[in-house]
Parts: sequence; structure tokens; C-alpha cells
Amino acid sequence: MAARIGQIDLNSDLGEGFGPWSMGDDKAMLDIVTSANIAAGGHASDPETMFATLGTAAARGVVVGAHPGYPDREGFGRRVIPMAPAEIGRMVAAQTGALSALAQMAGTAVRYVKPHGALGNLAAADPAVARAIVAAVAQLSPRLAILAISGTALEQAARAEGVEVFSEIFADRAYLPDGQLVPRSRQGSVLHDPDAIAERLIGFLESGTMPTIDGGTVTLAAQSICVHSDTPGAVAIARGLRTRLTAAGVTIAPFL
Repeated sequence: MAARIGQIDLNSDLGEGFGPWSMGDDKAMLDIVTSANIAAGGHASDPETMFATLGTAAARGVVVGAHPGYPDREGFGRRVIPMAPAEIGRMVAAQTGALSALAQMAGTAVRYVKPHGALGNLAAADPAVARAIVAAVAQLSPRLAILAISGTALEQAARAEGVEVFSEIFADRAYLPDGQLVPRSRQGSVLHDPDAIAERLIGFLESGTMPTIDGGTVTLAAQSICVHSDTPGAVAIARGLRTRLTAAGVTIAPFL
């Protein structure tokens, strides 16, 4: 069967090291993906890491987005920190603004915002948090878009406010029947087999439905596929996925 979706973006969360500590192989991933969600100093990164990652992305012609998260390096931004929605909005604005300044110095520009980890999952489920993030992004620049988990509150809030929004699915994460990601604490939440991952996503592009952990499917729409750079074997997963999608007749190109 021919792919129903003829073009898709590949993105990855990058720049997630800090000081002398590195996370994943950013340079290899930037040879594969078409969009890069760069950590903005909350869950990971620092000015030098941000600047270096932005510069490499610019040299590769990769579109750049801000990846703000809770200021929780010990938990890698995967724990919820109690904050009022307005505080979350200002946190997202501060991190996106910092990355945007460094992007200008690196000869590129931040084009979109994608919340990280626990913040992204909360924005997917909590309309108040979603609206606060959308409002912050809109106030920063009318040219900024949002990359949201497909079928979630963040996607809906952006559309309601007229903020350009694109939706993503995840190559290396399992899904619940409601379209949310299976929590990382649950067995089977992270996928590792490059061939099985590619088959699942080719099936999605043909049908518009994603297999769920209970054996069913959920209908989703997406303009981008994320491969987490900290997943073991991430480079092999991303490279294999790009090769298989291209062979299936799918064009790999940025959503922006």
C-alpha cells in the first residue's frame, strides 16, 4: 500500500548535555533529522552547549526549535514541579528567549517551541497549562510555532488562539488508547527495535492509526516524527527510519 502521508519531518531532542557531561550523539543525529528541539537551560544544557548545538544545526540546514522544560537537571525534566500555569508560561518564555538570543549569535533562528518531558505531558493533558504556554509563545513572537503531541490539549489550545501548530508522533514510545504516551515507569513504554519501529510508522503513514499498548489502535495526525536522542540506539533507529521511509516513497522534510 502506498503511504497516505507523502511527506514527514524527523525531529529529535538535542543539546541535552551540561558542562562536560554529554547526552546522546547530537552530531550524528543532526545528519539525519530535519528539525532539532534544543534544550534551553531548564532540564538540561547551558549557554555553551546551546550555542554549539545551534551552530551545528545551522551548518547542517536543520530547522531549530526551543525545548523548554522544568528546571530539574537531576530528574532530566521528567518530574512535575508544582507551578501555577502563569509561572509555567513565564518559564517557557525565559528559556525560549535565552535560546533565541544564542541562536541569533549562531547564525540561525528559533522557529518553534516544543515542551519537554513532564512539562510536555502536562501540557498535553491540562488545558490551563496548555493555554499558558500558548500565550507565552504568542507574546514572544507571532512567527513562533508550536510542536505538540498529536491530539492533545496543547494542540487544541494553539488552534483556538490562532498560533501555528504542528503535531508529532513518537518513534520510540508506546501509546495509550487515548493517544497519550505510556508513562516511562511502565514496562514497554520505550521501544528499541529499529525494524519494528520502522514497520509501525510506515503502517501509521498508510493508515493514520497508531498501535496502542493494549493491542488496539488510536487515530492520530502528524507532520513530524520524534526520535529521542537519549533512547539507547537512537542514531540507528533514526537512520533506519529515514532509510525505510524514503524507500517507501515518503519525502523527509522540515514541517517549517
